[in-house]
This record gives sequence, structure tokens and C-alpha cells, in this order.
Amino acid sequence: MALVVSAGSRLQGMCRQALRRNFSVSSVVQAKQLTVRDALNSAIDEEMERDEKVFIIGEEVAQYDGAYKISRGLWKKYGDKRVIDTPITEIGFTGIATGAAFAGLRPICEFMTFNFSMQAIDHIINSAAKTFYMSAGVVNVPIVFRGPNGAASGVAAQHSQCFGAWYAHCPGLKVISPYSAEDCRGLLKAAIRDPDPVVFLENEILYGQAFDVSDEVLSKDFVLPIGKAKIERQGSNVTLVSHSRGVQSCLEAAKELTGSGIEAEVVNLRSLRPLDMDTVLTSLAKTHHVVTVEQGWPTAGIGAEVSARISESNAFFQLDAPIIRVSGADIPMPYAKTLEDASIPKPQDIVRAVKLMLNVK
Repeated sequence: MALVVSAGSRLQGMCRQALRRNFSVSSVVQAKQLTVRDALNSAIDEEMERDEKVFIIGEEVAQYDGAYKISRGLWKKYGDKRVIDTPITEIGFTGIATGAAFAGLRPICEFMTFNFSMQAIDHIINSAAKTFYMSAGVVNVPIVFRGPNGAASGVAAQHSQCFGAWYAHCPGLKVISPYSAEDCRGLLKAAIRDPDPVVFLENEILYGQAFDVSDEVLSKDFVLPIGKAKIERQGSNVTLVSHSRGVQSCLEAAKELTGSGIEAEVVNLRSLRPLDMDTVLTSLAKTHHVVTVEQGWPTAGIGAEVSARISESNAFFQLDAPIIRVSGADIPMPYAKTLEDASIPKPQDIVRAVKLMLNVK
């Protein structure tokens, strides 16, 4: 790798010092960054280019380039037959997409928010999720249902619900809840290629956030396995288990906890069904403490499922304290900003839970 530097520049001096200290010159080169929005856009683009059976359908996905610009540029590139605008009727276009999947196409069905997927839940559950089983394995349903899920900002109760636990409850679906640009790019490509229906739960607040990515992530061949969690941060005192934007809160809390001498390990679930309990249990065996974090409601939530599976396994005896669940408030999302802020778990809530568990003031 060649590094071009201007004569007499400060960077040249830094490079010489790095070489004298046996550091790699590449350490001074800035990491590449990718926003979640661009990760999703590029994943869809590359999979549409790779397989002509892939198409995207939903409200404003074509001429407007998508309500959140996830489908930006795709209509101009692929045309009306593969980037399809629909009327405002979730039950209508979801039925069309599911029927197309029955016929062997690979639709990407976008909801402007997953709250509106409730209009189409009959197609998602009774048609897409159950057909492979009811056809004795004859009919595959290779479809991706995707769009923003969970709390956004100032959009009140009917636009802010997390449906992770709802869809993870249903056999026949695979459910993905990504955090980073790497997650979104690798897992969306995997979801589009998958022979089964996949619910892909994005987060609107994260769309514009940029993450450091490697050249491997930017490769057209980059695909992540569905059902495999990722350790985002190594730690030895407590395991923080989360998904989607909750992972960000966990990482911020873990950074703050170091000031109290507590090293938290952060597990990014990535996938809610299948759920990678092996990674969670391996971390538990190291830290002996678990806190689950989610922005969804507490009752029958993802934290409850993780807690139940730990309790039902031999790993239960590895616990040195009861599991603590940190979740969204058990109410519909308020519209007022102050109340909205109080309804979503913050890093300080996680810090408080960890210190309570470890009996640290």
C-alpha cells in the first residue's frame, strides 16, 4: 500500500515516527465510513443487480426515492417493473408481494413504518410465515418485509412501537434487528437471498449515522449469517444484551461504567429469530451477570425471552445475581418530547441497573 504525503508535511513526520516505532503506516489512514442509509441502499442495489427476480415495492419507493431515501436511485436504474410505487394500502401491496414470492420472485416489501404492517399482518403471518409448512415444504416464500421499527422522534404512539417481540413470536419467520452499517449491509443481503420470509426491523434514528467499516464490508460478496450475534465490546464484569438502537445505549453505558472500574461486555443480538443464545451463554459464563436492554415494552419482550432461556438452561447456575431487564416504559409512546424521552431507556438507566446488580455506588 502506498501512502502519498506532501514534502515537509506534518503527516510525513508522523509516518516517519510510526515507522521508527515499528507501527504500520496504515494506522494513520482514516477508516472508511458508511451510513446505515447507504448500507441498506447499496445492499438492495447489489442484490437487484445480482438477481433479476429481486424487486422492491411500497409507498413512495420509486419516483420519490423512498420516504427515508433507502431506495434512492433505484427507480432510475431499474425502472417501473422492479421499483414499484403503490397506493396507500399496506394490505394490498403486501398481498401482491407475498403472491409474487409464491410464484418464485424475490420481493422487498417496504413499510413506511412497521406500525403500519399491522394493516397487512394477515398476509405476513397467515400467508408468508405459514405457507412453507402448510405446503409440506413445496412452496418457498422468499420475501423481505423491511422498514423503520420502534421509537423515532416526535411521532407519537402510532408510529413508535417496536414489533421485534411480536414477529419473533411467530414460527416461519426470520426476524432481524440490526444496529450498525455492517449489520444492515450484510444482513439485508442475506435476507434477500434467503428462501424464507424475513422481517427486517430498521431504526429511523440510525439511518443517518455513520459507522467505520472495513473493505470486506464494502465487498459485493459480503454477507452475514442470520442468527449469529456479535460481541461489540469485550468485558468481564457484566453482560449487556441488546439489539438495534439499544446497542448504542449499551456501548455508551459501558464506557461510563469503566469510570467505576466495571468492564461491561456488549452483545448485539442482530437476529431475534433465530436467537443466538450460545453467544449470550458464553458471555454469561465469563461475567456471571446479565442485563437485557430494549426500547420495546417489557411484557413478553425480547429481554423476557432471553431471561427465560437462561433460567431454563444449565447456565442459570452461572448467575451471581438475578437478571435485570431495562426496557421502554409500559405505555403507548407519548407525543410530548419530555415524556417521550422519559419513556425510552437511556445509558444512565443501564448504568443504574448494573451498579444495583453489582452493589456499586
